[in-house]
Parts: sequence; C-alpha cells; structure tokens
Amino acid sequence: TGNGICKCRVCECFPNFTGSACDCSLDTAPCMASNGQICNGRGTCECGTCNCTDPKFQGPTCEMCQTCLGVCAEHKDCVQCRAFDKGEKKETCSQECMHFNMTRVESRDKLPQPGQPDPLSHCKEKDVDDCWFYFTYSVNSNGEANVHVVE
Repeated sequence: TGNGICKCRVCECFPNFTGSACDCSLDTAPCMASNGQICNGRGTCECGTCNCTDPKFQGPTCEMCQTCLGVCAEHKDCVQCRAFDKGEKKETCSQECMHFNMTRVESRDKLPQPGQPDPLSHCKEKDVDDCWFYFTYSVNSNGEANVHVVE
C-alpha cells in the first residue's frame, strides 16, 4: 500500500504501519476525541479508526450519541440553581443538586481546558432569563463530579 517495501514477497512495513500489506496505521491521532481521550474513552483505536465499544456512541471518535440527553443539558438546571439561585430546581436545589463540587471562575478563559486526565465537557446553556451561561463538567478518577462555572 506504499507504507513499506516488498522483500521476497513479504511486506516490511515502515515505522507506524503494520499488517500483511502494511495497511494498518499505528497512528492514534485520527482517534483523538475533543476531550483529549482516544475514542472518547468509549472505544479502541484500530488501524487509525475508532471501534466504539459502547453501542450508544458512534462516529469517527465515538463522540456522537443520538439517544443521550447530553452532560450539559442533564446538569444545566442544577448548575443554574447552585451558581445563580434561579431556574426550575431553585426550590429543590439543596436536595437534588449537591452531587458535584462547584468552582466559580471569572471568565470563560479561566475554565478548565481539554488535555487534562479527566473527561471534560464544555457547556453553553440558556438560563430562565434567556441568557447564556457557561460551565464545564468533569468526573475524576475517584468518581467525583466537578463543575466550573463562569460567574
């Protein structure tokens, strides 16, 4: 396939290629999801292509989920009541919305960025007053949820 040389009718592959015809790339860059994880942590990278192991997730980097509500929409009401004391869960906030640690930041550029070890979702949601608010949602290796929200 142009990724090696033929010696005695056997392919000798160039670096980063394998397979009987040197047609399997060992490069994982095409499998890198936007959160910095290989195949979004929901699959394996085989020959430079994601093989999604979680059947709900699809796409080139296992990031598309047609049936998922989405981390942002799922936590929007709780972030809104904890950070701004408003929204649909304002009255039940202390009962329903204490499942994450919350940190306030001054501006969007102070939010955590992709590349950290924990999967990270960047969220932009509208509040009850039709204003945008921004937050990130991540879960660390201890299973603790962490939210950073722009004041």
